[in-house]
Amino acid sequence: MTGILVTGSSRGIGAAIREQLEARCVRVVGHSTRGIEEGEIAADFTEPSAPSTLWEEALRQTDGAIDVLINNAGLFDGVPLDTSDIEWLDAWEETLRINLTAAAQLSRFAVRHWQERGCEGRIVHVASRAGHRGDSPAHWHYAAAKGGMLALHKTIARAYASEGIYSFAVTPGFTDTLMAGDYLESRGGPGLLADIPLGRVAEPEEIASIATWCALEAPPSMTGATIDANGASYVR
Repeated sequence: MTGILVTGSSRGIGAAIREQLEARCVRVVGHSTRGIEEGEIAADFTEPSAPSTLWEEALRQTDGAIDVLINNAGLFDGVPLDTSDIEWLDAWEETLRINLTAAAQLSRFAVRHWQERGCEGRIVHVASRAGHRGDSPAHWHYAAAKGGMLALHKTIARAYASEGIYSFAVTPGFTDTLMAGDYLESRGGPGLLADIPLGRVAEPEEIASIATWCALEAPPSMTGATIDANGASYVR
């Protein structure tokens, strides 16, 4: 049975990923900051030791064998450019720690785990179109973190493909989650949809289906690929 660790699995895209994976009869270990949902491991990624604690507990729950890591956890809190220096810097550091540094730590643990086992492994990174095109003036930190995640993903793919360790990335645009809903409202609500040729935001289940496919079925030759899912609001 495949063992999969999904971060940020309590709501939105992460919850949809977990549900779809469980429907495929794989062993899923979920994660959230407080571990409220049944079976989730609590780990607060603002704490530098949290990713290590999460990884070790996930290994325990999967009998020492994690085959896929899905880096989905994220923070999307805006901070005005004209806020105080300390508030702006605190927001920057918190967002990068949760959205990028924790993902990098877990990816490192995963790569070393597969190398030690001498087996294949997969990492799926849920990034954002913001990593390509940037974001609002209040979200420098979010765009930087997601751009960093894409660079991390490509580096892993190039470095370890020969060892059977594969990396995939998904870059959603606006998705119908609480996080995106707050953003849409702050930017003018439905008027922002004019930037999306599809005419609507994505559903969490759509993004989850891509992540699930990457985790279980995508051919190895796709390692390093980034799959855009933004309703053609960003076309490379």
